[in-house]
This record gives sequence, C-alpha cells and structure tokens, in this order.
Amino acid sequence: MSLREAFAFPEIVNDYAARCTAALVVTLAVITLLAPEPARTWLAGALVVGFVLRVAGGPRYSPFGRLSVHVLAPRVSDEPKMVAGAPKRFAQTIGLVMSSIAFGLFLAGFAVAGSVVLGVLVAAALAEAALGFCLGCWMYGQLQRVGIVSEDACVDCADIWARPGMTARN
Repeated sequence: MSLREAFAFPEIVNDYAARCTAALVVTLAVITLLAPEPARTWLAGALVVGFVLRVAGGPRYSPFGRLSVHVLAPRVSDEPKMVAGAPKRFAQTIGLVMSSIAFGLFLAGFAVAGSVVLGVLVAAALAEAALGFCLGCWMYGQLQRVGIVSEDACVDCADIWARPGMTARN
C-alpha cells in the first residue's frame, strides 16, 4: 500500500455513519466542557487526535469512525445513504482546526475562550448529527460555487444539491 493509499479519504461515505460520528463528537465535546481541569485539556486533546485520524483516512483509523461504520450506522438503517466524501473530509478538517484551537486555548489557560470555540464545534456537530445539516459540506459547496475550490476537486460535488437523492441537508 502506498502512502497516498494509506491516507486516502473515501470518495463516498455513508451519511448515517457520518451523522453517528458527529453524535459521538458532540458527546465527547460536551463531556470535555463539563470536565474539570486538567481532564478538560486532555479530553480536548483526544478530540484533536480523533479529527486527525478521520482527516487522515476517514473512518479507517478513527475509533469513532469504525464504531459508526460497523456498529451504529447499520442500526440506524439497513440501507446506507451514500454521499460525496470530499465535503465530509473538508468538514472533518474544519473540526480539526476548531478542536486544535480549543485545545491550544485550554493549554494556555484560556478556559473560557476554549469553551466558546468548543461550543461552536458542538453546535456544528449537533446540526450534522440531529438534523443532517453538515455545515462544512455546505461551506465546501459555497467555495466551489465561487471558484475557490475547483469543480475538479470533487466532480460529484460540483452540483451536489442537484443530484438525485441529494438535498441541501447533505
């Protein structure tokens, strides 16, 4: 297996698994917000590691991803709902940035600021988990529409909302 293959993100992903993973992120982030120091900082670090693993290879390396794909999503629906992977990777990258900022703020002793950043992450992940609205996916589509992200970066995403079976919630 090449390095490129080892860190490839799936071209398509099961939306139900992505939503289950988002619910697990919400759970860990809320526990992090409620935890006292120093546990809060280390739990925020665990969030960062989870996002790193998901950005690196989708669910392949992530415990949350594996649990979602193999255990939780099949319980949600027997039929997977497949969606483009590129916007999901973009969303995971935004989660990585947000959780890294929160972790850095907690490490630096700025607990209130870290909590605010983590709260924003919770809101975005909760929208994905509960409503099926992926803010990162929506942002990805907007960046394609204005030409910042090339349509060639994800041919399936170029007009993601117009494809059969896709809605603005994806």
